[in-house]
Amino acid sequence: MFLFNNVAMNTFHRRRYFQLSFLIVSFYLPLTNGIKTLKTSMVVTGLKCYCNSDSPSCPNSTCETDGFCMASTSIENGEHKRTYHCIELKALIPIEHPFGCSTTKTRNESVVIQCCESYNMCNRDLILETHTKPPEASSMTTAWQVVLWIMVLVVLGVCGAISLWWAKRAPKTIKRENRSLFAPDDSFCDTRHPMMTATIRDMIELTTSGSGSGLPLLVQRSIARQIQLVDIIGKGRFGEVWRGRWRGENVAVKIFSSREECSWFREAEIYQTVMLRHENILGFIAADNKDNGTWTQLWLITDYHENGSLFDFLSVRTIDAATLVKMALSIATGLAHLHMDIVGTKGKPAIAHRDLKSKNILVKANLSCVIGDLGLAVRHNVAGDSVDVPSTNRVGTKRYMAPEVLDESMDGRQFDPYKRSDVYSLGLVLWEMARRCGALPDEYQPPYYDLVPPDPALEDMRRVVCIEKRRPVLPNRWHSDPVLSAISKVMKECWYQNPAARLTALRIKKTLANIATTDHMKL
Repeated sequence: MFLFNNVAMNTFHRRRYFQLSFLIVSFYLPLTNGIKTLKTSMVVTGLKCYCNSDSPSCPNSTCETDGFCMASTSIENGEHKRTYHCIELKALIPIEHPFGCSTTKTRNESVVIQCCESYNMCNRDLILETHTKPPEASSMTTAWQVVLWIMVLVVLGVCGAISLWWAKRAPKTIKRENRSLFAPDDSFCDTRHPMMTATIRDMIELTTSGSGSGLPLLVQRSIARQIQLVDIIGKGRFGEVWRGRWRGENVAVKIFSSREECSWFREAEIYQTVMLRHENILGFIAADNKDNGTWTQLWLITDYHENGSLFDFLSVRTIDAATLVKMALSIATGLAHLHMDIVGTKGKPAIAHRDLKSKNILVKANLSCVIGDLGLAVRHNVAGDSVDVPSTNRVGTKRYMAPEVLDESMDGRQFDPYKRSDVYSLGLVLWEMARRCGALPDEYQPPYYDLVPPDPALEDMRRVVCIEKRRPVLPNRWHSDPVLSAISKVMKECWYQNPAARLTALRIKKTLANIATTDHMKL
């Protein structure tokens, strides 16, 4: 019995021990399998991606990551640049839509980025297309558009104002004229403004009434734009002279170079002096500047005279006694008009030419002359008894300079010395004309041709005129001709060494007028 009980107890303990062992094995077996699984997952390799960088993390163009494979395309200097590499999991912020894998407008539309994680080397198969962002309108273009709109509005406003003014004025005009707007004798073709069909001379007389010189400034601008240059007729240190056409008429266009702007401005200013217009002063039409695309041309538009300058005329033609007196009288008359001051509300100041010579005198079709080229002229300010001297550095022609100008003894603060200098130059011009007159005229030569070189220096002229006190030679044949003899007396009284002893322009004019009316003259 006791033995049976011991066997039963042993059997019971073995059964308990077996159950306990089974429970322990059942508990640890799943745990061991989980740990093995975790260890296995930790040693497994990550996602493999294609890369094209030179960094150590990209051996053999391959990198591994626990995140995504990335590919990007950008445009640099007009060429496509492709970049491939890995993005770590910790760099994916936010994980739902990482910034490193998105293309935003802040990066410009010329950069495209895309990520993938579907299989190894997946980023190598990504197709990325760039779309260049269209250029934006520059601020300068926008500014010009604004200016253009403003100009359009201003023009429309001006047109509207003119239309309104005309609408208010028209009824008054009709009432004042006391006739119908559509009267039979009032056709639209016959009521055009005279300015539309007038010649240049008519326009000047219509707008200035003879008291001024040139056309109104607005009309000058319109004429200058309509002139067609035909051919070149002269050149000088200032620029060129062209023959132009405007409304079927010839005009002379003096084109100054840009470095002679002061001379152009001064000459235009002198020509537009009130009461300057005279039949023996070159007729001024307009002054304007015109851009030809490469440089700015400075235009001075005057009457055109086909005979050219007195220098050109005398070089190829001879004259008779009547023509000599006619030419000399017209030049003296023009100079007297320049030297004379006209007192009044709109009076003319006295003007001295300062560069009177045969090249600056033009011959009209009727063989009378006009004085031109007033770029060096000076004006007398009566109120302050001062002289308005141009700021240009140009000086007169050395061959025609008076003795007091050559030796610099002239008082430039007074106006009368300038007039006396003009009279000296006039005497030399009379000598040039007289040489080409008579039955046996002499060959044309400039003054002092036998005493100085063709282009004399200031020292040459000073030596001959001031020190040696020489004057042009008067041929013997002049003494036997009453007209040439009378003219020679006038010219000798013009070139006295003492300026105060010279004749005035007005006195010369009267003397020549007397020569023209004497018995031996039949003009």
